[in-house]
Amino acid sequence: MSTVTRSTRASRIAMIGGGLLLLVLAAAPYWAGRADMRLMSEIYLYLSLATLWNLMAGYAGLVSVGQQAYVGFGGYMLFALTIFGGVHPVVAVLLGGVLAALLSIPIATLAFRLKGAYFAIGTWVIAEVFRLSFAQIQALGGGSGSSLPVAIVKEIGAKKAVREANSYWLALGAAVIIIAAVYAFLRSRRGLALTAIRDSETAASGLGIDIWRTKLEVYVVTSAFTAIIGGLIFLQKLRISPDAAFSVNDWTAFVIFIVVIGGIGTLEGPIIGTLLFFLLREVLADFGTTYLLVLGFVAIVVMLKAPKGVWGLIRERYDLELFPLSYRVRTKD
Repeated sequence: MSTVTRSTRASRIAMIGGGLLLLVLAAAPYWAGRADMRLMSEIYLYLSLATLWNLMAGYAGLVSVGQQAYVGFGGYMLFALTIFGGVHPVVAVLLGGVLAALLSIPIATLAFRLKGAYFAIGTWVIAEVFRLSFAQIQALGGGSGSSLPVAIVKEIGAKKAVREANSYWLALGAAVIIIAAVYAFLRSRRGLALTAIRDSETAASGLGIDIWRTKLEVYVVTSAFTAIIGGLIFLQKLRISPDAAFSVNDWTAFVIFIVVIGGIGTLEGPIIGTLLFFLLREVLADFGTTYLLVLGFVAIVVMLKAPKGVWGLIRERYDLELFPLSYRVRTKD
């Protein structure tokens, strides 16, 4: 007798282990130092960005090198809404995501006219337009940027320890929500359509899947969540400037590196890639620009020797799937 299932023993063990790990991480403000909490918060935020970019590029085929546009937009909306609108910082972060979703619709209508490398270059140009535009807004500091007023900072927490704990929980919560949301989406009918588009747009179109609409949905959702993460990033930094907010190096190049070495088109890939990226960064932190050279060398080696990333090698060798998306036939005696 045979049954069709998605879950495996490895995925069930991973779910239990992940739940226990999440409890330990949630309690970090009670056992970790401030420097450790800041590092872990940064890991969560990069993991969120990598998961979102992976959904867009690895599944929808939208290889964007301009997602820093939404990181910066979310950061600037945080500053604008709190300083001029009197909005609570957390609410401002969420509103920034809503505004980014609305803004991404006309941008997608324009960008989707481009294909392949032209689309990638087009998204970078759009991000540069964002950077130059916000650099002209003198009320937000112009080219030099601005800092959050002390009164707004204290809305996050009256004491520094409370603010750091709240910022940490926001970053952790965002990462968990994004991974869970992407996993749920990929297991849904819309996710199945997206997987079909990834495998073959021609075949997907023949099955009646609206490719343009599906890609638009993914682009809008990823843009909204990316802006929310951008708001959280600069809520921790407490200062923003056009060059920092719209940095292609910090918010796109590193994210692409994470996804590529981890394994594009998988949920496990961004997790593995984020851990490897921060391991390399911490080990090579004292070597200056050599650090960037090593990152480039690692990326080239992985692309040549393991095109599916580190997780792709692990999955092929051990047939592991911690986030089960594919169906398996299980035979019972």
